[in-house]
Amino acid sequence: MIFTRWSAKLPGTQRRAAARSDRAAPRPASGTPAAPPAAAPAPSAVPADGTPAAPTSATTSTVPAARAEHAETAPSQDATPVGLPPTVDALSVHDILGTIPALVAVVYGPEHRLAYVNGAYAAAFGPRPAGHTAREALPELDALGLLPLMDQVLRSGKPRTVKSRKVPGGDRTRDGYYTFTCTPIEVAASGPAPDPEVACVAPHKGVLVFGAEVTDQIESAERLRASEARQREAAVTLQRSLLPQELEQPDDLCVAATYQPGGTDAAVGGDWYDVITLGAGRTALVIGDVMGRGVRAAAVMGQLRTAVRAYARLDLPPHEVLQLLDGLAAEIDASQIATCVYAVHDPNEGRLVYASAGHLPILVRDPDGTIRRAAEPTGPPLGTGGWLHTSGSVPLGPGSSAVLYTDGLVERRDKDIDHGVEALERAFAGAAGAPDIVCDRLLRSLGITASHDDDVAILVLQHPERTGHDAELFHNAALELHGGTEAAPRARAFASGVLASWRFPTELHDLGVLAASELVANSLQHGTPPMRLRLRRTDRRLIVEVTDGDDHLPRRRRAEPADEAGRGISIVATIASSWGSRRTPGGGKAVWCEFALPRG
Repeated sequence: MIFTRWSAKLPGTQRRAAARSDRAAPRPASGTPAAPPAAAPAPSAVPADGTPAAPTSATTSTVPAARAEHAETAPSQDATPVGLPPTVDALSVHDILGTIPALVAVVYGPEHRLAYVNGAYAAAFGPRPAGHTAREALPELDALGLLPLMDQVLRSGKPRTVKSRKVPGGDRTRDGYYTFTCTPIEVAASGPAPDPEVACVAPHKGVLVFGAEVTDQIESAERLRASEARQREAAVTLQRSLLPQELEQPDDLCVAATYQPGGTDAAVGGDWYDVITLGAGRTALVIGDVMGRGVRAAAVMGQLRTAVRAYARLDLPPHEVLQLLDGLAAEIDASQIATCVYAVHDPNEGRLVYASAGHLPILVRDPDGTIRRAAEPTGPPLGTGGWLHTSGSVPLGPGSSAVLYTDGLVERRDKDIDHGVEALERAFAGAAGAPDIVCDRLLRSLGITASHDDDVAILVLQHPERTGHDAELFHNAALELHGGTEAAPRARAFASGVLASWRFPTELHDLGVLAASELVANSLQHGTPPMRLRLRRTDRRLIVEVTDGDDHLPRRRRAEPADEAGRGISIVATIASSWGSRRTPGGGKAVWCEFALPRG
């Protein structure tokens, strides 16, 4: 194998060459000293562009004859049957490397001087002059960053591989991708030895660079990644479309939420959150998680979220809402288990009343920075059936904050989930700012990145402590009513005085007094003591509410011309922006209506 007066010594070539030499020469008689080997004529040079040279008449061996002492047992070449195919030993380097489609280059010495390139290499980059350094003759390898790798291979004697290197095609062809393997070899001088007394020439270390084209594989992988990216984008779009596009912003709370899809696959999760204004200043806050991933989990999540909003309109206590959800989840898919927290905030009570179906505890931060964890779940996960949920409560007054979250925020494969909740407590204690800023800080503190393997949903709410001019926009006034004929006149006089002190326009003042009068009259007729009239003003609305001890909820109905009653609720529903009723926790009911305040 000849590379411009250099030849590569691949494993076994020395031994096979020596054996062939011994077979060709007669063995000396016993006791007769062996004649020194005659110098073989130098073979003709082979250009580096891969063109094979004409075969020489003699074979040069760089292995001493002693390495072939077992040749006497091998059959002579003359005994080889005629017609058998040639062996690999009979093929030259040009026969093997010159015809393969991969890129092949052979360099030698510490400067990586070029000895050989095959036809595929010359076709890709053009002919290359032999004898020059790789930096001069093979600038494309320098641009690909292979020269330092070739230095490592030459020093360590171990092969190295770099994958998927982009090779510009220039004006000839398109860009290609190749995986290059640099393998250490020994390159020996071909031709007569410089010193006749030396039996063989010391080999030089070299590197064989082999470049296999992987363009089709890379392009297929890129198409696959692009397809997966499109599918994931569609899945995330589906997931986000099932979540609130814009959170409702209550009068008394500042709320923000975030959703972080987990993993890089196209499977969507079942995490969701929601904020629902219930009227009379009350707000429902929901967060849940359907176990598993995929379109099925997202579909169940969408149905549960829609059901929660429908049940919330009934203004039921939290545990009753979860009780209804539990039955619905079992009907939707008995194999899908979901956890959920449903909480209601009432600014008049300064508490967060909640029910939890197997979900993680709510965390509340007091104005002094103390973190309190809500009690354990008040019921099993949704879909289990046959259980009764209960409600709990936790204080949430002005200046307090709370966070609701799914398990993807705190659960890790190598740690107990309690450690994650404790880490969240520490992060929440130091997370200041608006709710959206708190969401971002909690994600960063818990190490949630785009590669996180689980979906994460966070809902942060703050009950701001209002001072100065902002506080002037929020007022409360209440009157206890003991029944009797004087209750209605007292209620009208109280409402008129309060609304006048709040400097409402005349039209709104009169509508508020009329609504208070009708609600009190309805309570006097259909309710039982104790009764109370409450007026509440926010920066956006006026709320009129009457409570009594009877739990029978009123309903709007059409009164006939001859009826003497039944028009009060209809009048209230006509003049007010909205109205509603609910049962109170201690027994009894509350009937309310709202008026939107003029902007500006």
